[in-house]
Amino acid sequence: MTTTRSDCLARDAADPLAPLREEFLLPEGTIYLDGNSLGVLPKATPARIAQVVQQEWGQDLIRSWNTAGWIDLAQRIGDKIARLVGANAGELIVGDSTSVNLYKALKSAVLLGNGSATRKYIVSERSNFPTDLYIADSVAREHGLTLKLVDAGELPAALNDELALLLLTHVNYRTGRIHDMAGITAAAHASGALVVWDLAHSAGAVPVDLKLADADFAVGCGYKYLNGGPGAPAFVWAHPRHTARMDREQLRQPLSGWLGHAAPFEFTTDYRPALGIQRFVCGTPAVLSMAALECGVDVFLRAEPHGGLAALRHKSLALSTLFIELVESQCAGRGLTLVSPRDPAQRGSQASFASPNGYAIMQALIARNVIGDFRAGAPDAPPESSDLLRFGFTPLYTRYVDVWDAAAHLQAVLASGEWREARFNQRAAVT
Repeated sequence: MTTTRSDCLARDAADPLAPLREEFLLPEGTIYLDGNSLGVLPKATPARIAQVVQQEWGQDLIRSWNTAGWIDLAQRIGDKIARLVGANAGELIVGDSTSVNLYKALKSAVLLGNGSATRKYIVSERSNFPTDLYIADSVAREHGLTLKLVDAGELPAALNDELALLLLTHVNYRTGRIHDMAGITAAAHASGALVVWDLAHSAGAVPVDLKLADADFAVGCGYKYLNGGPGAPAFVWAHPRHTARMDREQLRQPLSGWLGHAAPFEFTTDYRPALGIQRFVCGTPAVLSMAALECGVDVFLRAEPHGGLAALRHKSLALSTLFIELVESQCAGRGLTLVSPRDPAQRGSQASFASPNGYAIMQALIARNVIGDFRAGAPDAPPESSDLLRFGFTPLYTRYVDVWDAAAHLQAVLASGEWREARFNQRAAVT
């Protein structure tokens, strides 16, 4: 039976998460399906930033490191994010970028590895996000290892005694396919290797339980589903067994910044690592960005009375499933190929369609105030590696009627051929 727009309005009216939409500033008339790239602005953020600028910085000045708790921001926000990813308080720290934190995690994992001469490879998925591969390649070269890229189907065979370290993104940024974190981690451990997980497309979007999965290290960003704003600080987590060993053996993560020192305000010339996850702090926290990130994370805490992450996941899958059904029924024969898993249990909070005209189609949609994004692929590649239209579904603020309207606009763009207009085929710097 075909879902109607009235059906979607009825589902929105009955949605227990609907009140959370009021926590965000959403431009009138805009359908925003790009929260998997940049989350929208929480209403609390401008006032919080103004408070930090005008009062804490403007009036209290340097005293705010103590009186406003600036010095504790990295751990305070880290403890909140930990609740979203199955970690405990004191195990996760916020700061730096995802790339910098990934470098720290990978180097630390190599340092903690078994050191066997047979361990030759850092393995990752060929379709992993490029920055992960670039950082992994740098670490591999520094340690005489080789970065080996495999397709998803080749992953089991790569988990052998030549594997030093496995790096995977939990939810693939292109297809939205979810890896079995617990199963893959167990298999890697059985081969004698450690695993680093990138949660950039997971944290705040899908249930994650790092401790239950027995993961080794994880990193993630703050500006996608966590709604921390462009360039928001990232986070890093290490399993307590690894930080405990680093404590015992006085092992350093590779960027020995002063706030990762056990006593930074002693100003000693010798470096003594702080205990636990605090050793992964590098430089001074970006206070303004941290304040914005905390506003975004706090919305998730207010979702707990509405069912928390379980309710968010349920709605996320309902939104993406509805979108897939509408697009495939309304846009059949228009050159779109679904590359996201059809099975909801294997799908993150996005739906991706391959199209040889993906860039222009997305630009035409954006001109209609339907905002998704485009990811370029390789020429003559299989669908999952070709040009993609990506649509993210953020259950905190996306409505069922938004999904219905977005599919209708996509159908109109394809049927009219308006994407062929020259203005939609001029590539911008950011796609």
